[in-house]
Amino acid sequence: MGWFKPKDDAPARKPEGEAADEAPPRRRVFARLRERLSRTRRSLSDGLARVLTGKKIDAGVLDQIEELLITSDIGVQTATALIGRISAAGASTAEDLRSVLREEILSILTRHARPARAPGGPPHVILVVGVNGVGKTTTIGKLAARLAANGQKVLIAAADTFRAAAVEQLTIWAERAGADIVRHPNGADPAAVAFDAVDTALARGADVVIVDTAGRLHTKVNLMEEIKKVKRSIAKKLPEAPHDILLVLDATTGQNAISQVRLFHEALELTGIALTKLDGTAKGGIVIAICQAFDIPLRYIGIGESIEDLQDFDPQQFVDALFAS
Repeated sequence: MGWFKPKDDAPARKPEGEAADEAPPRRRVFARLRERLSRTRRSLSDGLARVLTGKKIDAGVLDQIEELLITSDIGVQTATALIGRISAAGASTAEDLRSVLREEILSILTRHARPARAPGGPPHVILVVGVNGVGKTTTIGKLAARLAANGQKVLIAAADTFRAAAVEQLTIWAERAGADIVRHPNGADPAAVAFDAVDTALARGADVVIVDTAGRLHTKVNLMEEIKKVKRSIAKKLPEAPHDILLVLDATTGQNAISQVRLFHEALELTGIALTKLDGTAKGGIVIAICQAFDIPLRYIGIGESIEDLQDFDPQQFVDALFAS
């Protein structure tokens, strides 16, 4: 469900420091996803087993399941809707109930899915936004490495000029991925960095530009205005850009992620979401809550520290991993 397919005219290569073996097969990717979702899976599956074992499916059991779903960060409205569908389906056994719940969750996750497509441009410009601490810089680095490994010529714009550490981290990622980077002195105008990055990408024939942005608290109006300025600056150089605006969220923040999506989407018209740190929470139900609440595709999930732990979001694999025994 990510954005880009490998270029047909360029051989794929591994980023610096990555093994030179072939890309992991689908089952290895699934095994990794299953392992990293273990905390959420245990919370949900063990909870269902505890509620359902030796019990008749009645109103009391459904109330307990609804409470379990809510505590998994699926959200009150989504949990209530799921229980309503289970009731309407007339599930009479534990296996029937699991089957209905599984299919209904899959339906929610696939509702706004988008197929992979060819990039715009060139260059295809991705504006990456999100509050501090969500893993934004690391996500940009991993995405750059993936794109470069698929034959894309990548340029990173270090437009979070308020945090020197972010610029240094991006520089390391760019070197590792074999990507170019445009950076200005600390405290420089972020919009100028973004403008120069697109200008440089056009001159060098880059395929993709990934623009980092500042991430102070999303409740501050000045942050949104700053990012809007960056967006306008990009469009001045390349009128149809940015082609995509990706919001990075931290799964461990739970329902607070919903308010972040709403505020950033209202200000910037998001085209995709990356949800990080799913391996560090037992409340991975936030994936379901986000897909239920917004018509914005979930493009990527982060389930660990390595490059291959930034995965394209695959609804079927996610559900299979969530309900795996």
